[in-house]
Amino acid sequence: MHNPTTVQLDGLRTHLSHAGKKLLETTLAPLGLFYLLLQLTDLTGGLLAALGWALAAVVCRLVLRARIPAVLLLTTALLAVRTVVGLLSQSAFLYFLQPSLQNFLIAAALLATLPFERTFLARLADDFCVFPPALMGHAVLRRFFRRVSLLWAAVFIANGVAALWMLAEHTVGQFLLVSTIGSYGLVASAALVSLLWFRRELRGHGIRLRIGNGAPGLLSNVLRPIWNPLGSGAR
Repeated sequence: MHNPTTVQLDGLRTHLSHAGKKLLETTLAPLGLFYLLLQLTDLTGGLLAALGWALAAVVCRLVLRARIPAVLLLTTALLAVRTVVGLLSQSAFLYFLQPSLQNFLIAAALLATLPFERTFLARLADDFCVFPPALMGHAVLRRFFRRVSLLWAAVFIANGVAALWMLAEHTVGQFLLVSTIGSYGLVASAALVSLLWFRRELRGHGIRLRIGNGAPGLLSNVLRPIWNPLGSGAR
């Protein structure tokens, strides 16, 4: 991409749908199945239901010869390890202790890949955002992902600390409810900050970000009061 003045991305609905499907498939569905089968059967039933969902998602893509998202491979591999530990120990505490600790592992991966041309966060972003191919190779975007990786490392560390505290102080049901709401609230806030930061970074290099077909929509109405001060400071 040679000094573009405008980068056109799909509308908010497309991005939310794209990210929502990944979130439902990799996190919410297995978590919901675990809790449902835990109540209807026992811990073993919950563990196998969650893992069965993840494995079925991977197998379906293999059969259809479709691309397997990196986030699906990552969550399925981690879920398989968690399931083995849960089955052997028959402990819901140890089962949920692992993803709590995995927050720190992901934070370490984000920081460890900062020196590389393509960071760990940039690879994960492919599964949740729809970027034009030309933009993905732009130096501005590579630099942005290095910087925003620090933000997301802090988010995962905060999630890990909060999850450990919730797990130690509350029941499994309370842990699932409160930690899920709190975790995704923090992630949503960080995503909004990342989007504003992304736009500011592009404008600072003479690149204008346009989301949707240019007509005022939900994203414009919600973010324009915030974007305008940030954008004016980047001119």
